[in-house]
Amino acid sequence: MGDATRGTDGTGPAARRDGAAEEPAARRESAAGDRAPRPDGDAEADTERTLRLFETDDERAARRDDAVRAAVEQGLLGPGTPLIGLLDVAGIRASAAALRQAFDEVTAPGTPVLHAFAVKATPLVPVLRLLREAGIGAEVASAGELALARAAGVSPRQTVLDSPAKTPAELREALALGIAVNADNPQELDRLDALVRSATTRSPLGIRVNPQVGGGAIDALSTATATSKFGVPLRDEGAREWVVRAYLERPWLSRLHAHSGSQGMPLSLMTRGIAETYELAEEINRRIGRQQIDTIDIGGGLPVNFASEAATPTHAQYARLLAEAVPGLFDGRYGLVTEFGRSLLAKHGTVVARVEYTKSAGGRAVAVTHAGVQVAARTVYAPGAWPLRIAAYDGKGRVKEGPAVVQDVAGPACFAGDLLARGRSLPRLEPGDYAAALDTGAYYFAHHYGYNSLPRPAIYGYAPGAGEGGVRFAAVRRAQTTEEIVAESGGGERSGLLGL
Repeated sequence: MGDATRGTDGTGPAARRDGAAEEPAARRESAAGDRAPRPDGDAEADTERTLRLFETDDERAARRDDAVRAAVEQGLLGPGTPLIGLLDVAGIRASAAALRQAFDEVTAPGTPVLHAFAVKATPLVPVLRLLREAGIGAEVASAGELALARAAGVSPRQTVLDSPAKTPAELREALALGIAVNADNPQELDRLDALVRSATTRSPLGIRVNPQVGGGAIDALSTATATSKFGVPLRDEGAREWVVRAYLERPWLSRLHAHSGSQGMPLSLMTRGIAETYELAEEINRRIGRQQIDTIDIGGGLPVNFASEAATPTHAQYARLLAEAVPGLFDGRYGLVTEFGRSLLAKHGTVVARVEYTKSAGGRAVAVTHAGVQVAARTVYAPGAWPLRIAAYDGKGRVKEGPAVVQDVAGPACFAGDLLARGRSLPRLEPGDYAAALDTGAYYFAHHYGYNSLPRPAIYGYAPGAGEGGVRFAAVRRAQTTEEIVAESGGGERSGLLGL
């Protein structure tokens, strides 16, 4: 429905929703949002432009090494501050530009494409603001995430609300602001019916479907399985026809959403899920006799390579694969929305921890650091699914040299399984050295685990510059203080139980 305003009776579409054929330009104006103009030029020029615009894996690694050294030299890391997070600003900008170009190259000129960053991946206001300036919107899944996006200045028309448990208050706020909403289930659609009848809204509305194409290597993250909690399961008896009828009965439903990707999911299966969603949109529009669905939200879930420095698969590879498999998705008839998170940020984050002690246990060297379950809960509890690469730096923050020694990198929490890495071959870590967990820009700054009341670390963005050591830093989030830990733990209500 785009920017059209609905009637208060819930069935009153705007003038262009009267069943008549639409002009392509009108559809484009009302769909996903603006995008940067596609550069003109031939394929050779596009390739040269890409090489100039986007970094190499070696350049990213070199910036990271420089940042760790500079963080020690500038006092951000040291005995009194043994744990910080680092974010590569140049890398984030390059990833945002690469994502936009990847889809620009496969879509028809003038097609509206909104890339909405999955806020859950890195819920930090300065990061969302940086992405906003790079032309990336926000996909939010709670009132808190919406508040973060708004604080970062992301406009409502560049925001999408997805969640399997939206409250009435969250839905009312989204519709009042004009934020796009994807209904997750029939009961939520009933709520939207009532809200649309009670007030006008400029929110584009759609339904999330589950194509049920199967899961990937990590069960807990697979969203397109037969029993996934997300969306309307298309292969369940009667479900597909229910979805079609929902659109037939509601002229104001203008979007269709699916998210079939996840870490550990093969691109072929992700593509199949999007292809089936596209076919459903085509079926619905044929049944209605006009293009009521004008935008398809393909979700995100592009997996990340955690095994090496290489950033693969790329958004360009995925976009090309989609364009080959589902050409009609990119011919200009549909606006597009994407919801990538991990693939935009993971490679650009580093958790750096000082080695406090070293020991030997059972013949295995153990380096005890300040990074463990509090910043890497997934890795600690599911190391097989979420292994992290570890880089060793000496006490001055320089890349550590020397013969490799098999060792564990342990965290500070009081349980035996608090290990950041097990049996890794690294230069022998010594007290005062630093162990860096790589590829931690997504989710590792989102999943703080308060075990042992360990504080959230400070996070800094970095970029090359004329500062000390050739690296400039900017604060993203300050370290949590012990006073704040006490307050979060009921310090202000210390006597609250005594009167019961």
